[in-house]
Amino acid sequence: MNRGEGRNTGETRILAAFEKAKAENRAALMPYMMGGFPDLESSRAIARAYAENGADLIELGIPFSDPLADGPVIHEAAVKALESGTRLEDVLSICAEVSAQVPVVLMVYTNSILGGLGAESFADRAVEAGASGVIIPDLPLGEDESIRKTLTEAGLAVVPLIAPTTLGERRAEICGIAYGFVYVVSSVGTTGERSEVPAHLKELVEDVESKSEVPVAVGFGIGSPEHAATVGQVADGVIIGSKLVRLAAEAPAGEVAGPTAEFISDAAAAVASARSGVL
Repeated sequence: MNRGEGRNTGETRILAAFEKAKAENRAALMPYMMGGFPDLESSRAIARAYAENGADLIELGIPFSDPLADGPVIHEAAVKALESGTRLEDVLSICAEVSAQVPVVLMVYTNSILGGLGAESFADRAVEAGASGVIIPDLPLGEDESIRKTLTEAGLAVVPLIAPTTLGERRAEICGIAYGFVYVVSSVGTTGERSEVPAHLKELVEDVESKSEVPVAVGFGIGSPEHAATVGQVADGVIIGSKLVRLAAEAPAGEVAGPTAEFISDAAAAVASARSGVL
């Protein structure tokens, strides 16, 4: 399917980020962060550190009490963010602070979209904050297409997920409604650091790429610059989450930006050299 003029503003920014990385012969780097963790000001500092140290895009999590796709590290971060009083508008203020520098994609669960004034209100607020897209783990294709339609028409790229267990025909259907990029889950299970990159990943990415008209990014389990480089050799984008959230959790109060900035800088360098064979 070629949407052509159907592309929205958010998708245009996301695609431009991937195209820039491609022109530099590398994968795009997309670090994840939990809004409001370990506290609001620290999360602002993390967002700035990402933008200033090699991130091409930022995945910004909106804390939710029962995040089905997230492992213990990110789940705990969400709980702590909620306990400290983090609200949707707080997370959107973080988005607004860095969205002019890099495209921001919100990681959000359906209840957070519908829990306020509905999808239209959420979309308007996200667009006003400069968000380019949304990832909604608990909105599978066919579940409630009115939400996807509302967000897309507002100018947000709705990014779908594909897992190793997603069958071939279903993969094609999901790729057909993808905006911005397709998020490929590297392994079965929730988010979290893994000891190695799955052996099947190259085959999985190649199959999804054959069905998709937008870039393919890989997340879940990427816990080191070396992992990022390996994934960057086969995918258009590399998403790093739990490792960075853990670094933020372990850093001394008021110093979270340092470790996260250092890791992103190292990961960016690894990804940049991956396709040249210099690791």
